[in-house]
Amino acid sequence: MRFTKMHGAGNDYVYVNCFDEPIPPDPTRLAIAVSDRHKGIGSDGLILIRPSSVADARMQMFNADGSEAEMCGNGIRCVAKYLYDHGVVRREELRIETGRGVLALGLCVESGRVARVRVNMGRPILAAAEIPTRLPGNPPVLVPLDVAGRSIPVTCVSMGNPHCVAFVDEITDDLVHRVGPQIEQHSAFPNRVNAEFVQVISRGETVLRVWERGSGETQACGTGACAAAVAGVLAGVTDRKIRTHLLGGDLELEWTADGDVLMTGPAVEVFDGIWPE
Repeated sequence: MRFTKMHGAGNDYVYVNCFDEPIPPDPTRLAIAVSDRHKGIGSDGLILIRPSSVADARMQMFNADGSEAEMCGNGIRCVAKYLYDHGVVRREELRIETGRGVLALGLCVESGRVARVRVNMGRPILAAAEIPTRLPGNPPVLVPLDVAGRSIPVTCVSMGNPHCVAFVDEITDDLVHRVGPQIEQHSAFPNRVNAEFVQVISRGETVLRVWERGSGETQACGTGACAAAVAGVLAGVTDRKIRTHLLGGDLELEWTADGDVLMTGPAVEVFDGIWPE
């Protein structure tokens, strides 16, 4: 099976071009195997680039633990780069089908290759039952969550997948690695949840670390950055247009007056190879 390793701001996945390669018979097992950073290729998960009847391509993604996820903001930028750079679809405006619908992407091409991608991530989902969360509010904004022996004010948003955002004075390893997993598995979130910890530098700048559902801490999370940008506006701590610093790089976010969230960031191809499947 031919594969390509790519990353968006350090959030890395193994990509399979299912226009040319057969769809893996057991993508859950394959995702676990290729994601292993000691015995596999090493990644935050597996993304299949599949044909679509309603868009230029379909993105199907699996976390490192094999669970299928609805959406990946960093992953979809890399899908767009792959489609253009490898000649599958040679246009600078693309539409890609995902678990949360068809999204529009604009490509920034430099010297014939894609360097950055702008994604219209659509409108955030704010109804608690649709996020989903059992916390009160539509959406819950700065609602106390009892977790890990403390009470943390959190704001919940879905970008097609669920997010729980906590604004903190300082982001520590204890918060991310100990509290993050407990938030992911908390009974307030029936489908589990991604946990974001945000330090506000100014109304236009934040620092973000993420404990991702099914993958643990990752270098970046596109949907998490979008959810945190929306949460910042809802909580009154940031403007509608911000720059977010993640471990793997920066993303530019805007929650437009029309209600859509725009995300712009890098997409990088690392290497390709053959997995002995």
